[in-house]
Amino acid sequence: MKKVFHPASTRGSSDFGWLKANYSFSFANYFNPNRLQFGALRVLNDDFIDGGMGFGTHPHQNMEIITIPLAGALQHKDSMGNEGIIHEGEVQVMSAGSGVQHSEFNGSKTEMANTLQIWVFTETENVEPRYDQKKYTPEDRHNKLLTVVSPKDDNDGNALWVHQQTYFNLGNIDAGKKVNYQVHRENHGMYIFLISGKVKIDDQTLEKRDALGIWEANGTEIEVLEDARILLIEVPME
Repeated sequence: MKKVFHPASTRGSSDFGWLKANYSFSFANYFNPNRLQFGALRVLNDDFIDGGMGFGTHPHQNMEIITIPLAGALQHKDSMGNEGIIHEGEVQVMSAGSGVQHSEFNGSKTEMANTLQIWVFTETENVEPRYDQKKYTPEDRHNKLLTVVSPKDDNDGNALWVHQQTYFNLGNIDAGKKVNYQVHRENHGMYIFLISGKVKIDDQTLEKRDALGIWEANGTEIEVLEDARILLIEVPME
């Protein structure tokens, strides 16, 4: 087993006034040669967006983009004709493929929105761009790790799918519980990002916004010390 611990305090950050961003990996003005990616996981941005503000129209290509609102809502519009609002409890996927343009703005004029935007390298380049979103209730992920994103070729219809062998799992786990996770393939790793609460994984304690990467392991056990919201991303390491 190999591990890397990323305390919340070591993330990169930017403050643009209307946007306060935290970067788990090198992004924009933050560059750390030791934090370029974790396997196929390239970006994990923790964004706080003021009411009425957001990102104007901009392009993406050959990347699987997953957005998870943690508070508030995000208004989405893209060159494929998709337009709508994603709220807390929903997950959005966009396969940029051969190229797509989109914009994202806070869905409220007055309240701050907090979102995780995550990029995963695609397995298949230049596919036709696509968009989807799905709502998951707190009950869906209570005291378990619920798969909300999976590969296209391993999808049971309950999760969103992308063009990569990646699995995104969300859990709201009560204190005192333990949850186990097994990877789907030997060359896969797990990146556990603690949204809130306190957990212990293989003698490593994680608190709010800490992260732990694990690879060359069949899986892991998460012991929950305080009520926790957990994001576990499984990705190919090669």
